[in-house]
Amino acid sequence: MDGFSDLAFFATVNKHGSLAAAAQQLGVTPPAVSKRLAALERRLGVRLLQRTTRRLSLTPEGETYLVEGARVLAELEALERTVAGSGATPHGLLRISATLGFGRRYIAPALSAFARLHPRVEVQLHLSDRPVNLVEQGFDASIRFGELPDARLTARLLANNRRLLCATPAYLKTAGTPATPQDLTRHQCIFIRESDETFGTWHLRSGARQETVKVRGPLSTNDGESALGWAREGHGILVRSEWDVAPLLRSGELQPVLKEWNLPNADIYIVFPTRSHLSAKTRALVDFLLQRFAAHRRVDSGAPHNGW
Repeated sequence: MDGFSDLAFFATVNKHGSLAAAAQQLGVTPPAVSKRLAALERRLGVRLLQRTTRRLSLTPEGETYLVEGARVLAELEALERTVAGSGATPHGLLRISATLGFGRRYIAPALSAFARLHPRVEVQLHLSDRPVNLVEQGFDASIRFGELPDARLTARLLANNRRLLCATPAYLKTAGTPATPQDLTRHQCIFIRESDETFGTWHLRSGARQETVKVRGPLSTNDGESALGWAREGHGILVRSEWDVAPLLRSGELQPVLKEWNLPNADIYIVFPTRSHLSAKTRALVDFLLQRFAAHRRVDSGAPHNGW
């Protein structure tokens, strides 16, 4: 049983990111946490964490111990619930990450409703436009856009979503409306610096045709709301998610550009670490969000989803 205790201890240290924070959570001193971690590494014969003055990071062995250990602990929790007859009542701390704009507008209100349904769950929402590592940073779930590079994660589609090119009618009247992707090179374009995407390069597809265009413009930002504000003020053409610009397109404040061309996928997923048994709290969250966003998923591959 010491092994189960060590797994839970190590998961706590990793989740809080520092020995001091883990000690506070466990109700002991930082030296006590450091001593126990050292004893665990001696017992296993490997280093689990790389320690610096600023942060802790998992070694490959530590990541394996954490991921597989989470699976073992989840199986033990499920077994104890079955034996004790306590059912699958969601409870405990639930950590979720989401992007700034979508998180504020849609996920935070959804979690408000979720918390009322599940009062035994403590919800922590982390908003950032920087990608997070669910395993290393101890998140239970994350809301992500587009394709998922990590095979260790399970994803469920929350909502279909497109990236769109758009601009104000006044800008298009003055500068002209692009007829082909190459026409974009003669326009003022507004850039959003996101993750590892190549800055100022837009990829478009129409049927079998593909175009990669290097565009330019005087304004760029890492904040989508700022970029959208510039587009609304007529500074140029912007690429933005449908969820963000659909009301402005409906009102006519913005107009779509190159409607027959598609940009890279921006469908919205809830993502969580792959494991054989989900905790009751994570399963409840996934089911809740799937139901809440059901109107924004295509019924089948040929049917459009409801607009934002």
